[in-house]
Amino acid sequence: MFAHGGSSICFQSGINQIKPTEAALSRGFGFFNCRPAVWLKFSSFLLVRSSLHYALSSKTLDVERSQKQSKLTVTASKAIEKKIIKKAGRNEHHLWKKKDAAGSGQKALNLIRIVSDLPNEKEAIFGALDKWTAWEIEFPLIAAAKALKILRKRSQWMRVIQVAKWMLSKGQGVTLETYDTLLLAFDMDHRPDEAESLWNMILHTHTCSISKRLFSRMISLYDHHEMEDKIIEVFADMEELSVKPDEDTVKRVARAFQVLGQEDKRKLVLRRYGCKWKYIHFEGERVKVRTNAWMTMTS
Repeated sequence: MFAHGGSSICFQSGINQIKPTEAALSRGFGFFNCRPAVWLKFSSFLLVRSSLHYALSSKTLDVERSQKQSKLTVTASKAIEKKIIKKAGRNEHHLWKKKDAAGSGQKALNLIRIVSDLPNEKEAIFGALDKWTAWEIEFPLIAAAKALKILRKRSQWMRVIQVAKWMLSKGQGVTLETYDTLLLAFDMDHRPDEAESLWNMILHTHTCSISKRLFSRMISLYDHHEMEDKIIEVFADMEELSVKPDEDTVKRVARAFQVLGQEDKRKLVLRRYGCKWKYIHFEGERVKVRTNAWMTMTS
């Protein structure tokens, strides 16, 4: 016990008896007049109590932090599992049918080697090319197109015609590039009749989608073989389909009308489609001048 001002306060162990003591201490009762031993015990008890409270609160915060981290870890693991599952699905989808162009260059060279060792017979060429694709799941279109381009660069026009015809017979490579290459091969191999048959097929099959490039190719072919009447026919189809000719085509058509003795139509073509002006570089400057075709037509 310790006394202050005629009043006494009992100190006992237990939480219920500590609260009045804390209240008394907060009011200043018995703080300076208490016995030293009693005060040491009391202060040590308060220190232990505050340390227990701090330990409990810190432990609660650690538990909450660990729970949050575990939730984040579970969420991240689920997201990774979903990504792995989706990636596996894509690989399985392209397991058997995979369009890989990595070895297309070697396949193209192999095709060229096969056809180069064969005679110029349709049955032999087509049979060898059929064997070339016998073990392919899909038609090797990329390799065949590369082979066609290589043969064109090497000016092997006979092989170009054979490979292109084989592709078209299989329903493959029905594109502008294939038609243009085949028409050029017919031109260089002096086969205007076969070129005309192919052109008629293109004209009736792809009426509304024939490009200026194919029209120019066909007019150039007829111009090389001096078939002026055929040039006029192709140009008439060109005008009917509202395809504007380029400058070289205009010159060839005008020359065809001149050879046929139709001077008025030549001037009409030059007036309608000829370029009146062109730009040249003179003394470091870009200068606009009249074209020779326009000056010849007006003179």
